[in-house]
Amino acid sequence: MTLSDEAYAAILGATGNIEWKTLEPHFARGDLLTVAPELDLVQAAAAMMEDDSEQIKAWMDNKQLQVATDAQAGDWAEREPATLWAVVIRPWVLVQERESR
Repeated sequence: MTLSDEAYAAILGATGNIEWKTLEPHFARGDLLTVAPELDLVQAAAAMMEDDSEQIKAWMDNKQLQVATDAQAGDWAEREPATLWAVVIRPWVLVQERESR
């Protein structure tokens, strides 16, 4: 999928650093998807927006995009990382833990 610079910038502008406690209600509803560190969060969001089911399925099959697990939630609740980035693609919230710099 090719994303125009304008579309990429628009999605990027909608991403942001987020605290786990803000994500908890989305996790509880089953609406929280995790994006693997090796994927581009913006590209994943674009695929969701455009309903690119083939790409989404490939990522899910490779466990690069998946519903957040209880283990991940417990880990984030315990550590409260400052490196969570998220974007809302209704009804989903995509979250990615980035490496601290």
